[in-house]
Amino acid sequence: MMVRLSALMLVMLAFGNGAIAEEETGLNEQQIAAAAANYEQYCALCHGSERQGHVNDHAPSLRSHSLLGAGLQEISLAIGYGRAGTPMAGFFEEVGGPMSRREIYEMIGWLRQEAGVEENIELGLEMISGNIERGKKLYAETCAECHGASGAGITGTALGNPAMLSLTTDAFLKHAIVNGRDGTEMKAFAEELPEDDINSLVAFIRSRATGWEIQKPVFRAPPPADAYVLNPDAQAPEWELKDELYVTSAQLDIALNDKRRLVLLDTRNLSLWQMANIEGSVPLPYYYDNPQDIFNDLPDDGTWIVTYCECPRAAAEYVNKKLKAGGFKNTAVLWEGIQGWVSLGYPVSRGETVAADTDNLRK
Repeated sequence: MMVRLSALMLVMLAFGNGAIAEEETGLNEQQIAAAAANYEQYCALCHGSERQGHVNDHAPSLRSHSLLGAGLQEISLAIGYGRAGTPMAGFFEEVGGPMSRREIYEMIGWLRQEAGVEENIELGLEMISGNIERGKKLYAETCAECHGASGAGITGTALGNPAMLSLTTDAFLKHAIVNGRDGTEMKAFAEELPEDDINSLVAFIRSRATGWEIQKPVFRAPPPADAYVLNPDAQAPEWELKDELYVTSAQLDIALNDKRRLVLLDTRNLSLWQMANIEGSVPLPYYYDNPQDIFNDLPDDGTWIVTYCECPRAAAEYVNKKLKAGGFKNTAVLWEGIQGWVSLGYPVSRGETVAADTDNLRK
């Protein structure tokens, strides 16, 4: 038997697995057996041997068509990088977990097969605007009973978890509210709430990304060229790079806390930088047509320049190669990517969601 996984493979390709061929869009019997065994070993304790959920630690059901049909990226991130501050650990090798990326993607395919899910609903990256105060009131009235007054989770998912909110799109949150989670107590609100109210709920939940008590989200515009260098008068960090290229999240965190001189380049799509970024980073999407005009604003005096992405390294390595070709000597790539950074408990900040200085926005 072969399980078709073309939608899943799109996620794999998006996360830097470009070597996967088009014909490799299925799981064979051996892979299915391995995925089932991995689930039993790593997941069943909390999610249940029948994927029913809520066996331990509020672990959600993994049977829902609503979840598995529209959350390929979110599920892979949740499994791979975990939920910092909860019992859900990260399972990707990059963050010390026991599973390879392929093993995790194959397990997601197995979960979809077991649930009888064939569709793949495309969700966008656009931010959703809503009335946060209205959303706060609606949350207390309709959500707090299951998700907790402070988003800690009761019978429902912990919505106040910063890792979850940093790695989850607005569209995914809205999809869950609109369609519910079939097979669970999470009902669909499409017929109960108008779209404006649903958008307000999403906006309120999103505003808690940096803490449940935050009254408003903190928005940041991309830094101007004269602020690209962090701590310009300080000493440079002293790093021993992994494979002469990679710096770990722990090393970068120490350097940032010690106020060392460096430049951080976020090489993802700008919309992802807006959702969550490492504070002080400069957005430089890997696809930017003419990076030289940005390179001209970077120091050529040996200051460390660290690139990061979320695949976890493909886009960052791509830009790093351009930097080296441009003559920059001290360059490094963040080994775990931003998901690994978040899963290990390091902080992120939100970007600008309204009109900012367009001269600083890399399109």
